[in-house]
Amino acid sequence: MVIRGRAPLRVSFGGGGTDVAPFCEEQGGAVIGSTINKYAYCSIVPRNDEQIIVHSLDFDMTVKYNTRENYVCDGRLDLVTAALKAMDIKQGCEVYLQCDAPPGSGLGTSSTVMVALLSAMGRWKGVETDSYALADLAYQVERTDLGIEGGYQDQYMSTFGGFNFIEFHGRNNVVVNPLRIRKDIYHELQYNLLLCYTGGVHVSANIIKDQVENYAKKDAFDAMCEVKALAYAMKDELLKGNLNSFGKLLDYSWQSKKRMSSRISNPRIDTLYDEAVKAGALGGKILGAGGGGYLLMYCPYNVRHKVAERLEAAGGQLTDWVFELRGAQAWTVDEDRWNYDRVRVQTANGEYEFPV
Repeated sequence: MVIRGRAPLRVSFGGGGTDVAPFCEEQGGAVIGSTINKYAYCSIVPRNDEQIIVHSLDFDMTVKYNTRENYVCDGRLDLVTAALKAMDIKQGCEVYLQCDAPPGSGLGTSSTVMVALLSAMGRWKGVETDSYALADLAYQVERTDLGIEGGYQDQYMSTFGGFNFIEFHGRNNVVVNPLRIRKDIYHELQYNLLLCYTGGVHVSANIIKDQVENYAKKDAFDAMCEVKALAYAMKDELLKGNLNSFGKLLDYSWQSKKRMSSRISNPRIDTLYDEAVKAGALGGKILGAGGGGYLLMYCPYNVRHKVAERLEAAGGQLTDWVFELRGAQAWTVDEDRWNYDRVRVQTANGEYEFPV
Protein backbone atom coordinates (compact mmCIF):
# COMPACT_ATOMS: atom_id res chain seq x y z
CA MET A 1 0.00 0.00 0.00
CA VAL A 2 1.17 3.51 -0.84
CA ILE A 3 -0.43 6.68 0.54
CA ARG A 4 0.06 9.62 -1.77
CA GLY A 5 -0.39 13.33 -1.08
CA ARG A 6 -0.27 16.04 -3.73
CA ALA A 7 -0.54 19.81 -3.36
CA PRO A 8 -0.37 22.44 -6.14
CA LEU A 9 2.11 25.29 -6.32
CA ARG A 10 0.76 28.80 -6.75
CA VAL A 11 1.21 32.07 -8.57
CA SER A 12 0.41 35.22 -6.63
CA PHE A 13 -1.01 38.14 -8.60
CA GLY A 14 -1.09 40.78 -5.90
CA GLY A 15 -1.03 41.54 -2.20
CA GLY A 16 2.08 39.50 -1.42
CA GLY A 17 3.79 40.76 1.73
CA THR A 18 0.57 42.04 3.32
CA ASP A 19 0.03 38.51 4.71
CA VAL A 20 3.16 38.87 6.87
CA ALA A 21 3.11 40.12 10.48
CA PRO A 22 3.02 42.77 11.79
CA PHE A 23 1.22 44.33 8.82
CA CYS A 24 -1.51 41.68 8.53
CA GLU A 25 -2.12 41.72 12.30
CA GLU A 26 -2.33 45.49 12.65
CA GLN A 27 -3.71 46.59 9.27
CA GLY A 28 -5.23 43.47 7.76
CA GLY A 29 -3.85 41.95 4.59
CA ALA A 30 -5.21 40.67 1.28
CA VAL A 31 -3.77 38.58 -1.55
CA ILE A 32 -5.09 37.29 -4.86
CA GLY A 33 -3.66 34.33 -6.75
CA SER A 34 -4.22 30.90 -8.19
CA THR A 35 -2.70 27.44 -8.09
CA ILE A 36 -1.03 25.94 -11.17
CA ASN A 37 -0.34 22.46 -12.53
CA LYS A 38 3.00 22.07 -10.80
CA TYR A 39 2.96 20.10 -7.57
CA ALA A 40 4.67 18.84 -4.46
CA TYR A 41 4.25 15.11 -3.86
CA CYS A 42 4.57 12.98 -0.75
CA SER A 43 4.43 9.17 -0.87
CA ILE A 44 4.26 7.07 2.29
CA VAL A 45 4.95 3.33 2.33
CA PRO A 46 4.16 1.77 5.76
CA ARG A 47 6.76 -0.54 7.33
CA ASN A 48 6.43 -3.27 9.93
CA ASP A 49 9.16 -1.90 12.19
CA GLU A 50 9.98 1.37 13.98
CA GLN A 51 12.21 2.85 11.28
CA ILE A 52 11.20 5.95 9.35
CA ILE A 53 13.28 6.53 6.24
CA VAL A 54 12.75 9.78 4.34
CA HIS A 55 13.99 10.17 0.76
CA SER A 56 14.18 13.61 -0.85
CA LEU A 57 14.22 12.74 -4.54
CA ASP A 58 15.05 16.32 -5.55
CA PHE A 59 18.10 16.62 -3.29
CA ASP A 60 19.11 12.94 -3.44
CA MET A 61 19.11 12.93 0.35
CA THR A 62 18.01 10.24 2.82
CA VAL A 63 17.36 10.77 6.54
CA LYS A 64 16.49 8.02 9.02
CA TYR A 65 14.50 8.24 12.26
CA ASN A 66 13.28 5.85 14.90
CA THR A 67 9.75 6.23 16.22
CA ARG A 68 10.98 5.63 19.79
CA GLU A 69 13.19 8.73 19.64
CA ASN A 70 12.15 12.35 19.83
CA TYR A 71 12.00 14.04 16.46
CA VAL A 72 14.80 16.62 16.58
CA CYS A 73 15.30 19.19 13.82
CA ASP A 74 18.96 19.18 12.82
CA GLY A 75 18.90 21.04 9.51
CA ARG A 76 18.29 17.93 7.41
CA LEU A 77 14.78 17.81 5.95
CA ASP A 78 13.38 19.67 8.94
CA LEU A 79 10.01 20.11 7.22
CA VAL A 80 9.54 16.35 7.41
CA THR A 81 10.79 16.14 10.99
CA ALA A 82 8.32 18.80 12.13
CA ALA A 83 5.45 17.18 10.21
CA LEU A 84 6.15 13.76 11.75
CA LYS A 85 6.10 15.33 15.20
CA ALA A 86 2.95 17.35 14.56
CA MET A 87 1.07 14.30 13.25
CA ASP A 88 2.42 12.08 16.06
CA ILE A 89 3.60 9.37 13.67
CA LYS A 90 4.42 6.23 15.70
CA GLN A 91 4.64 3.58 12.98
CA GLY A 92 7.61 2.92 10.72
CA CYS A 93 7.37 4.01 7.11
CA GLU A 94 9.31 5.21 4.10
CA VAL A 95 8.55 8.73 2.88
CA TYR A 96 9.37 9.95 -0.63
CA LEU A 97 9.28 13.68 -1.44
CA GLN A 98 9.39 15.33 -4.85
CA CYS A 99 8.53 18.84 -6.05
CA ASP A 100 8.11 20.22 -9.57
CA ALA A 101 9.99 23.43 -8.73
CA PRO A 102 13.13 24.18 -6.71
CA PRO A 103 13.13 25.97 -3.34
CA GLY A 104 13.36 29.72 -3.76
CA SER A 105 11.42 29.66 -7.04
CA GLY A 106 8.70 31.98 -5.73
CA LEU A 107 5.95 29.38 -6.22
CA GLY A 108 5.51 28.60 -2.51
CA THR A 109 7.47 25.33 -2.62
CA SER A 110 8.29 24.76 1.06
CA SER A 111 4.74 25.46 2.22
CA THR A 112 3.33 23.29 -0.55
CA VAL A 113 5.61 20.42 0.46
CA MET A 114 4.32 20.81 4.01
CA VAL A 115 0.70 20.67 2.83
CA ALA A 116 1.42 17.54 0.76
CA LEU A 117 3.14 15.92 3.75
CA LEU A 118 0.31 16.62 6.15
CA SER A 119 -2.31 15.55 3.59
CA ALA A 120 -0.64 12.17 3.09
CA MET A 121 -0.07 11.64 6.81
CA GLY A 122 -3.67 12.54 7.58
CA ARG A 123 -4.90 10.07 4.98
CA TRP A 124 -2.67 7.35 6.44
CA LYS A 125 -3.92 7.96 9.98
CA GLY A 126 -7.55 8.29 8.89
CA VAL A 127 -7.75 11.86 10.20
CA GLU A 128 -10.50 13.94 8.59
CA THR A 129 -9.32 17.55 8.32
CA ASP A 130 -11.12 20.40 6.61
CA SER A 131 -9.21 22.81 4.39
CA TYR A 132 -8.97 25.60 6.97
CA ALA A 133 -7.63 23.23 9.64
CA LEU A 134 -5.08 21.71 7.23
CA ALA A 135 -3.82 25.11 6.05
CA ASP A 136 -3.63 26.40 9.61
CA LEU A 137 -1.69 23.34 10.78
CA ALA A 138 0.74 23.72 7.86
CA TYR A 139 1.23 27.36 8.83
CA GLN A 140 1.77 26.55 12.50
CA VAL A 141 4.30 23.80 11.80
CA GLU A 142 6.32 25.85 9.33
CA ARG A 143 6.10 29.31 10.85
CA THR A 144 5.78 28.60 14.59
CA ASP A 145 7.37 25.19 15.21
CA LEU A 146 10.22 25.65 12.74
CA GLY A 147 10.41 29.44 13.00
CA ILE A 148 10.64 29.95 9.22
CA GLU A 149 9.87 33.56 8.30
CA GLY A 150 6.94 34.07 5.95
CA GLY A 151 3.29 34.81 5.54
CA TYR A 152 0.01 32.93 5.43
CA GLN A 153 -0.90 32.82 1.75
CA ASP A 154 1.14 29.84 0.53
CA GLN A 155 -0.40 27.25 2.84
CA TYR A 156 -3.95 28.46 2.14
CA MET A 157 -3.49 28.78 -1.63
CA SER A 158 -2.08 25.27 -1.90
CA THR A 159 -4.69 23.69 0.35
CA PHE A 160 -7.77 25.29 -1.22
CA GLY A 161 -6.61 25.42 -4.84
CA GLY A 162 -8.03 27.47 -7.71
CA PHE A 163 -8.47 31.25 -7.84
CA ASN A 164 -8.77 32.79 -4.40
CA PHE A 165 -8.91 36.18 -2.78
CA ILE A 166 -7.67 35.69 0.77
CA GLU A 167 -8.09 38.22 3.58
CA PHE A 168 -6.11 38.29 6.81
CA HIS A 169 -7.85 39.92 9.75
CA GLY A 170 -5.39 39.78 12.62
CA ARG A 171 -3.66 36.77 14.12
CA ASN A 172 -4.93 33.40 12.85
CA ASN A 173 -8.04 34.96 11.34
CA VAL A 174 -7.95 34.04 7.66
CA VAL A 175 -10.89 34.12 5.24
CA VAL A 176 -10.57 32.40 1.86
CA ASN A 177 -12.89 33.76 -0.81
CA PRO A 178 -12.97 31.42 -3.85
CA LEU A 179 -13.37 33.45 -7.04
CA ARG A 180 -15.97 32.25 -9.52
CA ILE A 181 -14.28 33.29 -12.72
CA ARG A 182 -15.91 32.44 -16.04
CA LYS A 183 -14.04 29.89 -18.11
CA ASP A 184 -13.56 32.25 -21.04
CA ILE A 185 -11.92 34.78 -18.70
CA TYR A 186 -9.42 32.43 -17.11
CA HIS A 187 -8.63 30.76 -20.45
CA GLU A 188 -7.85 34.19 -21.89
CA LEU A 189 -5.84 35.12 -18.81
CA GLN A 190 -3.92 31.87 -19.17
CA TYR A 191 -3.05 32.71 -22.78
CA ASN A 192 -1.94 36.23 -21.93
CA LEU A 193 0.40 35.26 -19.08
CA LEU A 194 4.00 34.12 -19.51
CA LEU A 195 5.92 32.37 -16.73
CA CYS A 196 9.65 32.95 -17.03
CA TYR A 197 12.39 31.46 -14.87
CA THR A 198 15.00 34.10 -14.13
CA GLY A 199 17.74 31.55 -13.53
CA GLY A 200 18.18 32.41 -9.86
CA VAL A 201 16.58 31.48 -6.56
CA HIS A 202 16.06 33.49 -3.40
CA VAL A 203 16.08 32.97 0.34
CA SER A 204 12.61 34.32 1.11
CA ALA A 205 13.19 34.51 4.87
CA ASN A 206 15.98 37.09 4.40
CA ILE A 207 13.83 39.28 2.16
CA ILE A 208 10.82 39.02 4.45
CA LYS A 209 12.97 39.89 7.46
CA ASP A 210 14.13 43.02 5.63
CA GLN A 211 10.52 43.87 4.75
CA VAL A 212 9.43 43.49 8.38
CA GLU A 213 12.27 45.74 9.54
CA ASN A 214 11.11 48.37 7.03
CA TYR A 215 7.55 48.27 8.36
CA ALA A 216 8.13 51.35 10.53
CA LYS A 217 9.44 53.37 7.57
CA LYS A 218 6.79 55.56 5.99
CA ASP A 219 7.57 54.83 2.34
CA ALA A 220 7.66 51.05 2.85
CA PHE A 221 4.47 51.16 4.94
CA ASP A 222 2.69 53.26 2.29
CA ALA A 223 3.85 50.78 -0.34
CA MET A 224 2.33 47.88 1.63
CA CYS A 225 -0.97 49.75 1.85
CA GLU A 226 -0.90 50.34 -1.92
CA VAL A 227 -0.14 46.67 -2.60
CA LYS A 228 -3.13 45.70 -0.46
CA ALA A 229 -5.43 48.17 -2.25
CA LEU A 230 -4.23 46.89 -5.62
CA ALA A 231 -5.11 43.32 -4.63
CA TYR A 232 -8.72 44.43 -4.19
CA ALA A 233 -8.63 46.26 -7.51
CA MET A 234 -7.19 43.20 -9.29
CA LYS A 235 -9.98 41.04 -7.88
CA ASP A 236 -12.63 43.39 -9.26
CA GLU A 237 -11.05 43.66 -12.72
CA LEU A 238 -10.49 39.91 -12.97
CA LEU A 239 -14.07 39.06 -12.02
CA LYS A 240 -15.36 41.55 -14.62
CA GLY A 241 -12.99 40.22 -17.29
CA ASN A 242 -11.12 43.49 -17.74
CA LEU A 243 -7.85 41.66 -18.35
CA ASN A 244 -5.80 44.47 -19.86
CA SER A 245 -6.64 46.58 -16.82
CA PHE A 246 -5.65 43.62 -14.68
CA GLY A 247 -2.31 43.45 -16.50
CA LYS A 248 -1.63 47.13 -15.92
CA LEU A 249 -2.46 46.75 -12.23
CA LEU A 250 0.22 44.05 -12.07
CA ASP A 251 2.72 46.72 -13.07
CA TYR A 252 1.47 49.19 -10.45
CA SER A 253 1.69 46.49 -7.80
CA TRP A 254 5.22 45.53 -8.84
CA GLN A 255 6.41 49.13 -8.65
CA SER A 256 4.88 49.47 -5.18
CA LYS A 257 6.19 46.12 -3.97
CA LYS A 258 9.78 47.05 -4.83
CA ARG A 259 9.54 49.91 -2.34
CA MET A 260 8.94 47.43 0.48
CA SER A 261 12.54 46.16 0.39
CA SER A 262 15.61 46.84 -1.73
CA ARG A 263 16.13 43.06 -1.96
CA ILE A 264 12.92 42.33 -3.84
CA SER A 265 14.42 43.07 -7.24
CA ASN A 266 17.92 43.05 -8.74
CA PRO A 267 19.55 44.08 -12.05
CA ARG A 268 18.78 40.76 -13.75
CA ILE A 269 15.09 40.86 -12.81
CA ASP A 270 14.87 44.52 -13.81
CA THR A 271 16.44 43.76 -17.20
CA LEU A 272 14.03 40.92 -17.96
CA TYR A 273 11.07 43.00 -16.83
CA ASP A 274 12.11 46.04 -18.88
CA GLU A 275 12.71 43.93 -21.99
CA ALA A 276 9.24 42.41 -21.67
CA VAL A 277 7.62 45.84 -21.32
CA LYS A 278 9.52 47.15 -24.35
CA ALA A 279 8.09 44.26 -26.35
CA GLY A 280 4.54 45.14 -25.34
CA ALA A 281 3.88 43.50 -21.94
CA LEU A 282 1.51 45.57 -19.82
CA GLY A 283 2.82 44.46 -16.45
CA GLY A 284 4.07 41.64 -14.31
CA LYS A 285 5.89 40.77 -11.12
CA ILE A 286 8.43 38.48 -9.59
CA LEU A 287 6.66 35.68 -7.74
CA GLY A 288 7.14 35.05 -4.06
CA ALA A 289 9.18 37.27 -1.77
CA GLY A 290 11.41 38.42 -4.62
CA GLY A 291 15.11 38.34 -5.39
CA GLY A 292 14.88 35.56 -7.99
CA GLY A 293 12.80 32.62 -9.13
CA TYR A 294 9.91 33.02 -11.55
CA LEU A 295 8.78 36.20 -13.30
CA LEU A 296 5.12 36.42 -14.34
CA MET A 297 4.33 38.77 -17.25
CA TYR A 298 0.98 39.79 -18.72
CA CYS A 299 1.01 40.52 -22.45
CA PRO A 300 -1.92 40.99 -24.86
CA TYR A 301 -2.29 38.15 -27.37
CA ASN A 302 -0.97 40.15 -30.34
CA VAL A 303 2.43 40.79 -28.70
CA ARG A 304 2.72 37.53 -26.76
CA HIS A 305 5.21 36.04 -29.20
CA LYS A 306 7.33 39.19 -29.20
CA VAL A 307 7.49 39.27 -25.40
CA ALA A 308 8.42 35.58 -25.32
CA GLU A 309 11.22 36.10 -27.84
CA ARG A 310 12.57 39.13 -25.95
CA LEU A 311 12.57 37.29 -22.60
CA GLU A 312 14.41 34.30 -24.05
CA ALA A 313 16.92 36.55 -25.82
CA ALA A 314 17.63 38.20 -22.44
CA GLY A 315 18.35 34.81 -20.85
CA GLY A 316 14.95 33.94 -19.38
CA GLN A 317 13.55 30.41 -19.54
CA LEU A 318 9.87 30.18 -20.42
CA THR A 319 7.87 27.48 -18.64
CA ASP A 320 4.73 25.67 -19.82
CA TRP A 321 1.92 25.66 -17.27
CA VAL A 322 -1.85 25.92 -16.83
CA PHE A 323 -4.13 26.87 -13.97
CA GLU A 324 -5.04 24.10 -11.51
CA LEU A 325 -8.48 24.50 -9.95
CA ARG A 326 -8.13 21.71 -7.39
CA GLY A 327 -6.32 21.97 -4.08
CA ALA A 328 -4.50 19.44 -1.92
CA GLN A 329 -5.47 15.81 -2.40
CA ALA A 330 -4.51 12.46 -0.90
CA TRP A 331 -5.26 8.93 -2.02
CA THR A 332 -4.23 5.31 -1.47
CA VAL A 333 -2.66 3.03 -4.09
CA ASP A 334 -2.84 -0.77 -3.87
CA GLU A 335 0.56 -1.90 -5.17
CA ASP A 336 -0.57 -5.53 -5.36
CA ARG A 337 -2.52 -4.56 -8.46
CA TRP A 338 0.78 -3.74 -10.15
CA ASN A 339 2.37 -7.16 -9.63
CA TYR A 340 1.06 -9.07 -12.63
CA ASP A 341 3.88 -10.46 -14.79
CA ARG A 342 1.89 -10.63 -18.02
CA VAL A 343 -1.30 -9.31 -19.62
CA ARG A 344 -3.66 -11.42 -21.71
CA VAL A 345 -6.28 -10.16 -24.15
CA GLN A 346 -8.79 -11.99 -26.35
CA THR A 347 -9.70 -10.43 -29.70
CA ALA A 348 -11.45 -11.67 -32.86
CA ASN A 349 -8.00 -12.57 -34.20
CA GLY A 350 -7.13 -14.80 -31.27
CA GLU A 351 -5.60 -14.58 -27.79
CA TYR A 352 -2.52 -12.44 -27.16
CA GLU A 353 -0.17 -12.38 -24.20
CA PHE A 354 2.28 -9.59 -23.29
CA PRO A 355 4.92 -9.62 -20.55
CA VAL A 356 4.77 -6.57 -18.27
